[in-house]
Amino acid sequence: MTPQLIKIESSPDLVDQVYRSLLDAISEGSLAPGARITQEDIAEQLAVSRQPVLQALRLLKKDGFVLDAPGRGVLVAPLDVGWLMQVYQVRSALDALAARLAARSRFQIAPALISQGRAAARSHDVKAMMAADAEFHGAIYASSGNPLIAQSAQLHWHHIRRAMGAVLQVSTMRESIWDEHEAIAQAIGAGDEATAENLIRQHGEDASHNLSSLLSSALHPTPPSTALPA
Repeated sequence: MTPQLIKIESSPDLVDQVYRSLLDAISEGSLAPGARITQEDIAEQLAVSRQPVLQALRLLKKDGFVLDAPGRGVLVAPLDVGWLMQVYQVRSALDALAARLAARSRFQIAPALISQGRAAARSHDVKAMMAADAEFHGAIYASSGNPLIAQSAQLHWHHIRRAMGAVLQVSTMRESIWDEHEAIAQAIGAGDEATAENLIRQHGEDASHNLSSLLSSALHPTPPSTALPA
């Protein structure tokens, strides 16, 4: 199925815009793992020349989101379960440190942010859910007082975002994720460093487990029964 990409207005930085448009499509699942991408198709959809598309595809390849395809074009890279588990492990450690430091200053996460996340979950809007999640965790990083936490988390954010998109498209726990976020926010606001750290660490471990289960099921589906009817 051809992904629906939003046309890009003329700009000095077309390469970055094309890159972000394709990365959004990959993260949200409209460009699924294994999907073939050609310069011609993307240039036509985005109403740009092939040159910025070529450069954007090179960047996506360097960042591990696409692979060379036999013949023409590239393929969307598969999600690597083992590598993503390592990414989540690092992110959980960063989140735990950020939550502890944020609780030390009794940082108050805006209730409107939690409401925004719940609304996105109820509407099944994957892009809005990912944006709300990024804003929630970003607020904790910013309030930690240590800018290196956000910088370190940003290194693999797009891969986390892609994994998150895969889970949120099929997850039945979209709203419960925001129950967890609210509990984390309350612990931080109350200055309970240990609880905030433990809750956000468990939150990350649950996310990692959900992703692993989802991808394992996709890669190794249960075979259909061969039993004959009685």
